[in-house]
Amino acid sequence: MSDPVEKNLPKTRREKESWDEKFLRRNVMPKTLDGQLTMEKTPSYFVTNEAPKRIHSMAKDIKLIVVVRNPVTRAISDYTQTLSKKPEIPTFEVLAFKNRTLGLIDASWSAIRIGIYALHLENWLQYFPLSQILFVSGERLIVDPAGEMAKVQDFLGLKRVVTEKHFYFNKTKGFPCLKKPEDSSAPRCLGKSKGRTHPRIDPDVIHRLRKFYKPFNMMFYQMTGQDFQWEQEEGDK
Repeated sequence: MSDPVEKNLPKTRREKESWDEKFLRRNVMPKTLDGQLTMEKTPSYFVTNEAPKRIHSMAKDIKLIVVVRNPVTRAISDYTQTLSKKPEIPTFEVLAFKNRTLGLIDASWSAIRIGIYALHLENWLQYFPLSQILFVSGERLIVDPAGEMAKVQDFLGLKRVVTEKHFYFNKTKGFPCLKKPEDSSAPRCLGKSKGRTHPRIDPDVIHRLRKFYKPFNMMFYQMTGQDFQWEQEEGDK
């Protein structure tokens, strides 16, 4: 995935080599035995144009899991992660617009573009049927992690081993963590890069972003057959 602060998204030789290196992982992964599933996770796959074709050529029957969240919140989170590494970058408000006076959102900024889920899904549906793709709600993962994990286990044809008893809500982090396994000395939580406090964003900018994403969200709901209720959640009815 390109740096969220970059305004343009050219395919450089370095990016292509990085992409090719990811596919070399298949050769170093342990062999999958009968009764086992092999899983690989890379967030940039969903938004990389070449990914569906290349993955389809490698494994046509693969099952795909995509975690999505409100694209406005996702964009702010993306910016927050970059800000922690590059505190000198422009403000979110500056990066989000081509022309703020005219209210023109800069959809070429990757933090914004990634959240246009319908655009990316269109690419995947050229190679995979919807039945091979599970969309997991990032919001539901926080309020009901066991419920979302039940859907994942069902989708993969697994017995429901992970249940509500395996989670607890970490007030410091602001999201669920896994309880301490019997063979471990501590509970398992996501690292320091997760759960950062978001900077305050101008409410007018958030309102404009909601309006920008709304038609794309509606299209995404129709394509997936799932209503993630991002408009209701944000009060934009």
